[in-house]
Amino acid sequence: MAEPSLADLRREIDRLDATMHDLLIERGAIIDRLIAVKKTQDSGSAFRPGREASMMKVLAERHRGLLPFDTIESIWRIIISTFTYVQAPYSVHASLEAGEERMRDSARFHFGFTVPYVTHKEASEVIEAVKNAAGDLGIFAFSQQASTPWWLDLDAPDSPKIIARLPFVERPDHPAGTPLFVISKPLADAAVRDAVIFHVELGHWDDAIINVFAKNHLSIETEFKHSAEKRSLLLSGPGTFSIDMISKLFVDHKISVSSVQEIGSHATRFQLRSPKSSG
Repeated sequence: MAEPSLADLRREIDRLDATMHDLLIERGAIIDRLIAVKKTQDSGSAFRPGREASMMKVLAERHRGLLPFDTIESIWRIIISTFTYVQAPYSVHASLEAGEERMRDSARFHFGFTVPYVTHKEASEVIEAVKNAAGDLGIFAFSQQASTPWWLDLDAPDSPKIIARLPFVERPDHPAGTPLFVISKPLADAAVRDAVIFHVELGHWDDAIINVFAKNHLSIETEFKHSAEKRSLLLSGPGTFSIDMISKLFVDHKISVSSVQEIGSHATRFQLRSPKSSG
């Protein structure tokens, strides 16, 4: 059998491109039917972080070939986020306290260019914007030490809550690997509780609590030091944990805690360590 010519191969590529475009058009037609069934235009956010995390994990596990997974993830994030926007338009509000370029790159990678991107100088402005919008999202970059305890504004029952942690698929060389928390108005039936996030206010600090956290599969995502003793923690734990269970840990170890509030949850992060992730 003769080897295909360059023209033959290019025709194959054109055929595949047309097929992919047709499939996106078909996906759009299904979304149009979905809107009619769910009436999402009248019910707020169409964002479903648990489903999105599951979809990204499946893609990561089944990916093969020379195309870097970075490209696959970026394409699918744009497809998912844009079709979510088609169901129920939303904006992404970002706090720029971690740097304008980092936030812009992360927002565009995870949500694409169709979804409006709105920047704010302070985290409190992002939370207020999400609270006053029908289905908007807010994103915050975070590190071990926070410059402000922005999560204090998430305590009230009707305040926005953490609904996702990005990236869904993590790896050391991720092109948009800045850790992000995503907030929205409480999602209720759409929330996924693989990991639960607690806001903890400590009256005094004891280094021994770190070992207690580790034994109970708890981790400090970020913290703010009001003083040498007083700290605000964003504490992550398994979905089985409750406010009472967290409070009891501190009481049992004679550590003064003034407040424990559940302020959100998210899907388990998927770690991609295969060479397939490089690019």
